[in-house]
Amino acid sequence: MLHVVLVEPEIPQNCGNISRTCAVTGASLHLVRPLGFDISQDAVRRNMKRCGLDYWHLVEVTDYENLEDLFRCHPEAAQDLWLATTKAPRPYVEARFTPDSWLFFGKETAGLPREFRERFWDRCVRLPMIGEARSLNLSNAVAVFAYEALRQNGFPGLLGTGEMALDHVSTGVCAEK
Repeated sequence: MLHVVLVEPEIPQNCGNISRTCAVTGASLHLVRPLGFDISQDAVRRNMKRCGLDYWHLVEVTDYENLEDLFRCHPEAAQDLWLATTKAPRPYVEARFTPDSWLFFGKETAGLPREFRERFWDRCVRLPMIGEARSLNLSNAVAVFAYEALRQNGFPGLLGTGEMALDHVSTGVCAEK
């Protein structure tokens, strides 16, 4: 299972959008404190449910006190992690993701902590963008990285076709000319 890790996320709507990406891809969501929002049941319902829609039951969400807590609970994460950062020395297409990769993303205003990036320098990758831009929206970046990781592994467990494929098979008619 792919793992998406948000380190100190600040914006509940981003977290809601990311939870939906995790739901539709089967990825687990890991939240590292401090969080910029409340994740109690009432707060999730109020602040994040609109973005996550009715998919919350499809997402495995775990929260941790800090990065050390996450690595204590999941020592395997250190062996197969990738850090998404605008400060990375190379583009994300050079990463070789596995079906069980851990994808780390930093908070919206500051990114991942410097010491964490330095510790895993060789695992830091970025999305290419113009020099005048600071970064892509966090939820969009998570979607790009998650789908690239899944693509590299043949989209394990995901449907590659929709109802149009079934319609074509049942009618024998091709919709495209």
